Amino acid sequence: MGRVTGLGGVFFKAQDPEGLHAWYESQLGMKREGGPVFFRWREKDRDAPGTTVWSLFSKETKYFEPGQAPFMINYRVDDLDALLERLGAAGVWVDERRENSEYGRFAWIMDPEGNRIELWEPPAGS
Repeated sequence: MGRVTGLGGVFFKAQDPEGLHAWYESQLGMKREGGPVFFRWREKDRDAPGTTVWSLFSKETKYFEPGQAPFMINYRVDDLDALLERLGAAGVWVDERRENSEYGRFAWIMDPEGNRIELWEPPAGS
């Protein structure tokens, strides 16, 4: 279908990622698992497991470029290829870069205000 199905992750820059992670853990109980924090939930319609990632990056990271915002949102999608085709046809800037890994497929776009958005199609069955 090519649509967003949920929030896959929230990433933002920090001057002191380790110190800020420690604050979020001690003050809000957000415990890291090997780096990021994982919020686990289940999809209502399919009763399938889902995860939303929360992670801090160094303020020097280039990962959010060419966006200038100190954050990046990751959206779960159901058909990455169909969505990218539709967005490109609508004139949305679509990064040529793609990433395929054991965690799924990733691509990036920019919204009209220049915010970089990560699109994530989880692996089949996850």
